[in-house]
Amino acid sequence: MKKLRDTGLKAEDLAPQLLLERLARRNADRIYLRVGDGLMSYGDLDRRTDRLANGLLAVGIGPGDHVAVMLDNGEEILLAQFALGKIGAVVCPINTGAKGELLAYYLTQSNASAIVLGTPSLPRFAAIAARIPNVRRIVHVREPAPSVDLHGVLPAGMEMIPYESVCHGADRRPGIAVSHEDPAGIFYTSGTTGPSKGIIASHAQSLTFALGRVEYFGYQPDDVMYTCLPLFHASAMYHAAIAALLADAQVAVAKRFSASGFWRDIRHVGATQFNLLGSMVNILWGLPPSADDRAHRVRLCGMAPIPPFGPAFEKRFGVPIVTSYGLTDFGQGTILQPGYPPEKFRSVGKPRPGVEVQVQDEDGNSLPPGEAGEICLRSDDPTLGGRRYYRMDEANDRAWRKGWFLTGDRGWFDADGYMYFTDRKKDAIRRRGENISAWEVEQAIAMHPAVLDVAVVGVTDEMLDEEVLACVVLRPDAHLDEAALVQWCGEQMPRWMVPRYVELRTNLPRTLTEKIEKRTLRAEAQERLANLWDRERAGIVLER
Repeated sequence: MKKLRDTGLKAEDLAPQLLLERLARRNADRIYLRVGDGLMSYGDLDRRTDRLANGLLAVGIGPGDHVAVMLDNGEEILLAQFALGKIGAVVCPINTGAKGELLAYYLTQSNASAIVLGTPSLPRFAAIAARIPNVRRIVHVREPAPSVDLHGVLPAGMEMIPYESVCHGADRRPGIAVSHEDPAGIFYTSGTTGPSKGIIASHAQSLTFALGRVEYFGYQPDDVMYTCLPLFHASAMYHAAIAALLADAQVAVAKRFSASGFWRDIRHVGATQFNLLGSMVNILWGLPPSADDRAHRVRLCGMAPIPPFGPAFEKRFGVPIVTSYGLTDFGQGTILQPGYPPEKFRSVGKPRPGVEVQVQDEDGNSLPPGEAGEICLRSDDPTLGGRRYYRMDEANDRAWRKGWFLTGDRGWFDADGYMYFTDRKKDAIRRRGENISAWEVEQAIAMHPAVLDVAVVGVTDEMLDEEVLACVVLRPDAHLDEAALVQWCGEQMPRWMVPRYVELRTNLPRTLTEKIEKRTLRAEAQERLANLWDRERAGIVLER
């Protein structure tokens, strides 16, 4: 695989303090970040994260502390991540939609002793605060939102700290020795047969994930990378914000995806690169053709997955498309670089240098080209693999076989060495960029007093995106309609996890060993999707 740009960075350069110092010296006045009309240079980024780091140290947050960060897109989420890295704290990014049992689980399982959150997340945190005594400090970033009165709500011993009081700390280096091998964060990914797993990754492992995109997609200092995806996700943080940092480039951050405003934003910030996930591609493709479709500076579009109309998308909008295959659990596996043969556009590329990729059968035997099996990864370079699940020894044991990481995904290689993703062996659903644990949705629904049995599967909707289907068996003589069940789900789980489709059944198909035959449920539902109860057709709008 051809390396398009050599950044000159080694693993030991990826310690946060050393990296930001180096970039600030080289790019002091160069713009790194644009949020709305606000601009921040590389020099400002280094200075402001020093001050924030010292402010956090002053209130008792320091090396080894696990700190949850629950913030929407803005400069604060980036400043918090870098500042925490400079003092050797471990960042735990939390989806701002998390609430209830899931939020409590994240904060407990991660051993978080502090949280940085915005005003909109305060009510959700307050609702479960009594169940998470491990969190002692709350750094509150004030955002435009209804005021929240927490007097008498937070348990004794929890300290509320205004962000304004810590972001103006001493203007000097924090003086904490942080190695590239030290843990950078705990990143949650969807559970399969159990709860979500937290992947603990070092600074070098986290940054190398982004470094590969810089080197093999050829990002340059004059690039402007645009993202409207949430920065608490790896896609926006590492594929855009961190990738821009490592390329000496600029990142422009929008609050959220807007179909009507997307291309206007692209033109306004002068974007040269952006990434799209799932149905975003279909939504943009479905916009009415415009004379401005090619009125932009974009030279590269990352897309996952690339749909059948990918070449037509490229031609209409004038944006060359690239893609890759990777997991938060392991790192980057394959890359489809610019200039690939046109007939390979549905592939996810070839293995990244330093990473071995095999397609294996159930016994761990390598399969020949053309045969589908489980995608398995390994690397002798600890910065390219070697991540572990935090406090989940059994999950770690199950994830590895004879030195190979078992992805739970299926795929195949062609005769030219290009890999093609087929489907997910694991029981997880990817809806509009969110990884959803079917098990976690099932656990929440099973708590309803009218529910006897439940199975949750993913189905493909009219936008070629995955949606959540809940197949539910009610208790004898119980009464519950689909709308009431969805309302219950909205109270028990984040909005993105709430099923779109609900099927009330008299039984669920099972194997001889009493396991639910989810493949059968999924196949049957897909055939009659138009006839299933659909909350969108029912006009039910979920609260944000």
